[in-house]
Amino acid sequence: AVTREHSLPALEAAHIVPYAENGVHEIPNSLLLSANLHKLFDRGYVTVAPDYTFRVSPRLGRDFHNGRIYYALEGREIARQADPDLWPSRERLEWHSGVRFWAG
Repeated sequence: AVTREHSLPALEAAHIVPYAENGVHEIPNSLLLSANLHKLFDRGYVTVAPDYTFRVSPRLGRDFHNGRIYYALEGREIARQADPDLWPSRERLEWHSGVRFWAG
């Protein structure tokens, strides 16, 4: 959704609200991400805002003193299916952005 990667072995389906935290196995609770972004997403270093833009936490740079390739993606609108019923849920993205994401 973020990098526009098409190599299937590099892609993973990420839960927005983790299954272990009452997330469901449904398309509106998922994002197709590259494996590296999936790990950062699960750990709260990146998110997709409810307006469908990609955000990177300043903590990535502070905690690891790197992340330039991810900061270059900041503000990028994610790719979405033509059918809005297949889009990630704004409510779930709001949850991730507010609960999981390290905003500051």
